[in-house]
Amino acid sequence: MTEPTRSLRPSAGGSASIRRDIVVGVLEDDPDQAALVAHWLQEAGYAVRLFGNATEYRRKHGSAGIDLLLLDWMLPDATGIDVVEWLRVSIHAELPVIFLTARSAEEDLVRGLASGGDDYVIKPPKRLELLARVAAALRRGGVGSEADAAERIDNPPYLIDLKRRKACLDGRDIDLTQREFDLAAFLFRRLGRIVSRDALLENVWNMSAQVSTRTVDTHVSRLRKKLALGGEHGWRLTAIYQHGYRLERT
Repeated sequence: MTEPTRSLRPSAGGSASIRRDIVVGVLEDDPDQAALVAHWLQEAGYAVRLFGNATEYRRKHGSAGIDLLLLDWMLPDATGIDVVEWLRVSIHAELPVIFLTARSAEEDLVRGLASGGDDYVIKPPKRLELLARVAAALRRGGVGSEADAAERIDNPPYLIDLKRRKACLDGRDIDLTQREFDLAAFLFRRLGRIVSRDALLENVWNMSAQVSTRTVDTHVSRLRKKLALGGEHGWRLTAIYQHGYRLERT
């Protein structure tokens, strides 16, 4: 029986130079391999969610709130290519995907990339190579240490000033509460991506807080109104049924 999806957070003593709100999904049916990869990722400062098969991932991916998927090539109920092709035509088409594969033939690797994979790591994986490829894929996707360390997020007519903790629309400061600002910063870092309510609870409210999803919905509604994210300024904050929210261009 497949172990339920687990959310693994970095320990306080981890040598993390990367923001801890970045979540990496690991879809791997070998528990020893999954545990090893998860350990490396946690040490590097990432949160980790484990999935044991394709069926479980398909059922839970919308609520998993992950920023990148490490995907085993061969799974008990599907191939990695099946999963990535499903992803690319689903609501999470832009999610970065790295294959974990024992295959090294050129035609196999080309096939994996052509199916929608962003990169690959040959098994058995090497720790530094794996972490470097994860960081590179996150940077290309606009999420990662460089993107999160920036002092401002500039998406005209919006400017999110992380140093001053101010949100501006057309050069005008918008009065936001501390929670609303954190919510805005989290969403603007993930433009075009679906962000689940669980991910917002863990990263904006702190995962230990006892907060209802209704509270999340209320804050999102207020933020949409205050920042005029209904599409009139080129950006729309949309509710995705049973999954969460997406901030996207209109």
